Parts: sequence; structure tokens; C-alpha cells
Amino acid sequence: MNDARPIQSRRPGLSAGAYIIAGVLLAVIGAVGAWLQHDARGRNTEPRTEFTANNPPPGLPTTLTTGQHLHWSRCTSPSTARTGYDCAVMKAPLDYRKPDGRTIDVALIRRKATGPNARRIGSLVLNFGGPGVSGVSGLPERLNQYGPLLDRYDLVSFDPRGVGATIPVRCGKTADDTGYDGTDACVEHSGALLRYIGTSHTARDLDLMRYLLGDQRLHYFGVSYGTALGAVYAHLYPSHVGRLVLEASVDPTENLDEEQVSQVKAVQAAFDRFAAHCAAQIRPCPTGDGPEEAARRIARLTDRLKKKPAPAGGGRKLDADDLAYGISDHLDRGTDGWAPLARALTALIDHNDGRPLSKGADDIGSADRAATSPDNSRVARTAITCADSSLRPGFERLDRDKARVKAASPVFGAAWSTGVYLCYDWPFDGERATLQVNADGAAPVLVVGGTGDPTTPYPGARHMARALGDGVGVLLTAEEEGHGTYPQNRCVTKTVDHYLRTGRTPAPGTVCPGSMS
Repeated sequence: MNDARPIQSRRPGLSAGAYIIAGVLLAVIGAVGAWLQHDARGRNTEPRTEFTANNPPPGLPTTLTTGQHLHWSRCTSPSTARTGYDCAVMKAPLDYRKPDGRTIDVALIRRKATGPNARRIGSLVLNFGGPGVSGVSGLPERLNQYGPLLDRYDLVSFDPRGVGATIPVRCGKTADDTGYDGTDACVEHSGALLRYIGTSHTARDLDLMRYLLGDQRLHYFGVSYGTALGAVYAHLYPSHVGRLVLEASVDPTENLDEEQVSQVKAVQAAFDRFAAHCAAQIRPCPTGDGPEEAARRIARLTDRLKKKPAPAGGGRKLDADDLAYGISDHLDRGTDGWAPLARALTALIDHNDGRPLSKGADDIGSADRAATSPDNSRVARTAITCADSSLRPGFERLDRDKARVKAASPVFGAAWSTGVYLCYDWPFDGERATLQVNADGAAPVLVVGGTGDPTTPYPGARHMARALGDGVGVLLTAEEEGHGTYPQNRCVTKTVDHYLRTGRTPAPGTVCPGSMS
């Protein structure tokens, strides 16, 4: 029996073939419509729906919240942001204890989401570390790392207080000088600002930014120092926490002195792993037959460079401290930096040529030391660090701390030990010895740590996840070399992207295998 209706029962004037043709046409029209919503570069061109939030930061005047709107326009600088990016300025209180008083301009940059409105989650605010790294110049430089998230998020970054175009700190000989000429110069040129550029002030800027971007909750990706900023935000605004990723986490339980010792031990351990690999896999190996011989060779090289720095191109010289930092910058790259480091050390040891090590460090630019003239990132790093840390040791304590750091690493101890003087004569008090990050009641925060990180040692990630609070901090471990594992490690990238797209964190104890597996 045939249960199909007879053709005659269909609407008059349409044959079966006509229905087929009509269906094909509808499909084609739909496909063309979808195509027309995207330009030749794949960007979504359907009319954009702007999000709005109804939970402004508490205690601020309406002129800064409901009365303020971000006016996005074409970026005029940096040159890398003149195509495809929007820039805006956000007004924020200089002093959040006096919200009706003086305001500052916070510089923002945005790359619009490419996906359809229905799939957009909101804005993902990015901080690339430092402290002192500009987000306005950093987003174009790092877009490829986060580009796959553009289908769901606007990518947004900014210049934190004291950095770039946001009340930049000046400590040079003149008000326009980006160098460092001592604390007296900081007071002369930026004294009115120095009390207000610490991490807690920038975290409050983040919440105003979240509201003006139209998000009920903050979605955020912080790297290195950016994890301190994100964690302080979660502490201050737990109910406003959306999807937060803290990658290459700092240790919130350590003060500035303890951090120096932990870091120099971690970078020494990373160098020892490089030296063992070099002895086994690279011929000829410039560091010899293992870590002990490597330490002896670098010690001899250090003594040589103290007496006579090596030419490094462009009239520059590479001295003993440059050697330590240049090696460290290569180690920050993980195993990708090992072969270039071996070549650079060979050139320096055998031919007194400092160009490969110096150029490699410039090209790599660790997030914590990246600085290109005329930016003020090095000065900003000092100012923000000292605004945060309450440690102001006397000379007797400084001598002990310097000896302790120096003894912690035969290769890097001497260079790192000068860091104990960073804030000893800073003219203003800092907030506290260690970060306050407990965020009870916040949504889960994903903390990512690499077991071979030479700059923010892995125990810091464990401590951060624990300090955020039960049910808040979720630790993702990567068995990986280098400072930061996203997007280098595929497992980390997949897990982080899944969390940012769905809000679902990985199971407790998740470990991503990598170069150290």
C-alpha cells in the first residue's frame, strides 16, 4: 500500500519538480544571506547588538556610570592598531575614596567579535603582565594568540594606571623622559599620581570597565602579573566574577623578598634542565657536559663580561647582568628557546659576539621585562610594584636579603640580587606585604601553572588556586617548560578555550602533558 498523497492534492499550479526547485532556491538564498553577513575577511557584518549591564560599581557618581559611554573610534596609535581596531577613553576616579574628585583617562583598545550576535558572550579583557606592559600596544602584537576566541568575544585590553597613555609615571631627568633617574625624579614629575597606581586601584578600574562594556560579569584573561590583577578583582568583586583565567600565576602568599628567592631558584632549575638537554642532544654544547659544568662556564663568562662587555650591535654592549637576563628570556620561551640559546652562547663564548643573545632577548621580550623605547614600562613596573608592596627594609636587612638571593643561584643570583633595592627608598607607603585574593562566593576561576615556569614558579599557581577559596580556584597543571603555556600547549589551549566558551572548568587535578612529560 502507498500512503503518499496523490500529486493532485498539492496546491494548484506547482509540480513536484517546482517544489524541489523552490527548496533549492530557498537554501541558496539562505546561504547567500549568511555569506552577506560576513565580509571578505570573514568578519561578521550583521548589525551589531551592543550589550548593556544594570549593575554599576557601587559608590560611583552617575556621571561615571550611567552617564558615561565609551566612544569607540579608529585608533591613531600604535601603528599596528590603525586597521581593524577601535580605541576609547574611560573616565575613572583618581582616588576611589573620593569618587567625586579628580578623574583620569584610561586608554582602551578593542577588536570586535567576528561571530554572530546570538553567539557573542561579551568582552574578554586581557592583561599581558609586567606590571608595566601596555595593553593598547600589546593587543595587536598578541592577537594571534587569542584570535580563535574572537568568534565569541570582543577582545579588549587597556593601559593600566601608570602605563602608556593612562597617567604614565615619569621618573626621568625631564617630564617627557621615559628613563629612571631616581625616586626624587619620580616625585617631581609624578608625585601626585604615585599613591593611586597600585593593583587594587586598577582592579576597581576593571569593574567600571566591565560595566561600561555592557557585561554583568567580568570575563578576563590575565598572564603573569595579570593574575595578581585578576585575583585582586575577584577579591573585591566576587559577585561580578564571570570567566576568569589566571595563567602563569604569581604566588599570593609570598612577599616581594620571598618572590625574588623563589624566582631565582626557578630560573636556575630551568637553566639546569637546558644544560642537561644541551649535553645530551646538542653538538657542540656550549655549556659542557651537564649543569655543574654549565655553572662553571657561565661563571667564567660572567667574569669576562664584567671586565669587558661584548659588542652587541648598534653600539650596544652586553655585560654580565645582560647575560643573565638574556639567558632567562630564552628560557621563558620553553624548549623552543633552547636551540637559539645554545647558538647564542656559542657565539658569545667562542667569538665574543653578543649580538645573537641580545637580539634574541629583544625579539622574545619576556612579559615581565618587555620594554621598547620610548615606552615607560620599566619605570611603571617599579612604581606599581612599590605601590603594592609595604616592604621598606633598612640597609642591614637589605644586605641579608641580597646575600640570600645571590646564594640561591650560581648563574642568576648576582643579577637578581639587585632587585632587593627596588622599593627601599620609595617615597610612599605600599598597600600590604602579600596580596589579598580570597574570593568566597565567586564563580570558578581557572588558574593555569606550568611545572617548569622559570619566572612565576609552579607552586605559586597551587597557592593561588587555594587562596581564592574552596570552590573558586580551579588548578590546571601543565607539564611544560617556559613562562606561560597558552597557546603553546594544545591541551591547555583546548581546556582554557572550552572554559571561556562554556563556563565549565576541568575536573580537579587535571594535568596537561607537555615537554616535561
